[in-house]
Amino acid sequence: MNLPRKGRAALVLALVGVVGMAFRVSWNALRDIAGAIGADDTAATLYPFVVDGLMALALVATLVLADGDRKFALRVLGTYTAASLVLNYVHGLVPQLHGRTVDWGRLADWDPANWALVLLATSLPVGSIYFGSDLVAKVLHHRPTPIPAAITNAEESTETVRKRSMADLGKSTPAPAVTLTRLAVPEPVAIDAGKSILPLKPMPAIPAPTPTPAPIAAPVRGSVPAGSTPPRGVTGRVPDAARSPRTKRTPDQLLAQARKATAGLPDAKVTAEGIRRTIRTSPANARMLRDALLAERATGKQVTA
Repeated sequence: MNLPRKGRAALVLALVGVVGMAFRVSWNALRDIAGAIGADDTAATLYPFVVDGLMALALVATLVLADGDRKFALRVLGTYTAASLVLNYVHGLVPQLHGRTVDWGRLADWDPANWALVLLATSLPVGSIYFGSDLVAKVLHHRPTPIPAAITNAEESTETVRKRSMADLGKSTPAPAVTLTRLAVPEPVAIDAGKSILPLKPMPAIPAPTPTPAPIAAPVRGSVPAGSTPPRGVTGRVPDAARSPRTKRTPDQLLAQARKATAGLPDAKVTAEGIRRTIRTSPANARMLRDALLAERATGKQVTA
């Protein structure tokens, strides 16, 4: 629900009044605490502004900053709020603080508690200098993230449609008026039979417009016409019918070729691998040919495969 401008102004003024009265109550307690830890009249009067003033500064910083800087401002706000609460609580427990009749540096009867309270009260001004400077620097160097124009336009258009009434949304654009023009037909002329009349020339016929065929784009290399299946590449094993015919050699032909290829080689260099590579045959045939050739050389007789 969006409040009107006057309502917002009244709410802000009421908040300022409440905060001002709360600061006045806290100011009394913090001033007496400052006097108890050795501050003079001027320092005691300014001491509440150091504590509660930094709380107000941290609150403003949380409204401006974002992400990690905003968490830091919230921590400062929570820490100083807790410290102010503790000091106000001590002020209510020690009646001597109201008349400033308590000894300097004595905020509690128990020594450890007194030391902790004095340390807290004296460290708050130093912390205000550090944390206040850091918060001000973060606020001054903060750059808000710009909102994209598309989102802004969408929000504006949505707001415009939302503000339109239902009557406006229901109206439709009237259809354009169509005017029908009637062609004028000439009146019939009476013809006298006694007078000679020249023959009337027929009106030339108006040829119908010839439709111009749409230009056909040249086919792009590699494109496939619509409705046809694109050609597939050849994959897998090539069928036997597509292979080139290869003459199958007989064992005698293989033996003759092997004998010719190893004619000048010694027995040690007659190997199955060499025969296979020379005459291009299978390993089994190469081993068979090697054994046959070695047998021929051993016996001196040619072996028939």
